Amino acid sequence: MTLKVLLSTDSAPAQWGEGALLSYKEDAVTIHAEGSDLVQMAARKLVSQGLSFFTLEGEWELEQQWAFFQGAYDPKIDVQIDFAELSDDDNKELEARMQVSRWMRSMVNETPEVLAPQVLAQEAADFIQSLAPDNVRYQIVSGQDLEKQGHVGTWEVGRGSTRPPAILKLEFDPKNDSSAPVAALVGKGITFDSGGYSIKQSAGMLHMKADMGGAATVTAGLALAILRGLDKPVHLYLCCAENLISGHAYKLGDIITYPNGISVEIHNTDAEGRLVLADGLLLAGQTGAPLIIDAATLTGAAVTAVGEDYNAVFALDDEERNDYLNVAKSENERHWPLPLEPFHAAKCPSNFADTANSRAVKGGGPGGASNAAGFLSRFVPNDGKGWIHVDLAGAYNDNPTAYFSAGGTGHGFRTIAAKLLK
Repeated sequence: MTLKVLLSTDSAPAQWGEGALLSYKEDAVTIHAEGSDLVQMAARKLVSQGLSFFTLEGEWELEQQWAFFQGAYDPKIDVQIDFAELSDDDNKELEARMQVSRWMRSMVNETPEVLAPQVLAQEAADFIQSLAPDNVRYQIVSGQDLEKQGHVGTWEVGRGSTRPPAILKLEFDPKNDSSAPVAALVGKGITFDSGGYSIKQSAGMLHMKADMGGAATVTAGLALAILRGLDKPVHLYLCCAENLISGHAYKLGDIITYPNGISVEIHNTDAEGRLVLADGLLLAGQTGAPLIIDAATLTGAAVTAVGEDYNAVFALDDEERNDYLNVAKSENERHWPLPLEPFHAAKCPSNFADTANSRAVKGGGPGGASNAAGFLSRFVPNDGKGWIHVDLAGAYNDNPTAYFSAGGTGHGFRTIAAKLLK
């Protein structure tokens, strides 16, 4: 049976309680709300009651229908929604968002046994190519070929696994003229993170299948931009690996030297995300793209700072950071700035290398998220001009919340898409 869902700005009848969000009548429910946040909360409530077939009736705006979809999505339930009438443009936008969100959340929720590094790289390439089959070129570099090509961070982090690490190098070229990209996207694709020899506790390891959320987010951002009509070239780099323990795994005290000459001493094998991102940022810098965006589930410190409802944004370029935050606001995605200054690059000192990859204390010590961003700043060109780093604190929930199911949230891809189209 399909439940009719109506919207009203009026208060619920008194029998449903003061300030009630939902009221019921025969085969229909009314959501008493104005903002899309409350619509999403109402959808989550309905699905949590075991309902899964909905027909949206009456006057529904695009953002309200999107919010209902977001709240109703559940990895364990096949939720079916008949949407209310929209203009052709709004309907096309809603369909695009849902297609991309379903892909992104299914990737983040996939088991690590299925989503090996090479599988993630191929899935992302296939998804983008399916949207623009005549305008995409890509290659996947894996295993020891990474080391041979100088992608030493991804190689070192992933070499402890029997399943080889991989980097996806993808070019979206809508005019097929090999012109320089207007932007380069970099995503952290750690398909499972045990912490390596700095091993996590079980509770902290349980959701580490989602440590590839950055790769999913930048891929989804490019996908939505393409569906919205992106007509400028963009490059995508996904740095994918499993961070596991073995006789061949990288160890504390090892020193990695990147092609730009920066040497890094390993103080914490659980600070692996920044090591793989360094490879992607170096590749992005080589393109000459005036805009570089990287996204990663990088630090627990960012979650501590902004909670799980926001993504944290870092930049040395104040103008780009402010523009990114304004774009996020226009897309109704919560992002918040955290500090980044040039001195943060020196916050992880080493006695044997140019820098360590972390401080050798839990969480990287005070300012851990900013210190991680400072580490990344060593690998971007032009003193950070045009570079945005997004720490995806809102990418995943261990348990259902008032707004989202457990698992991936899809939070952040709309902002990247809109930024690419500016």
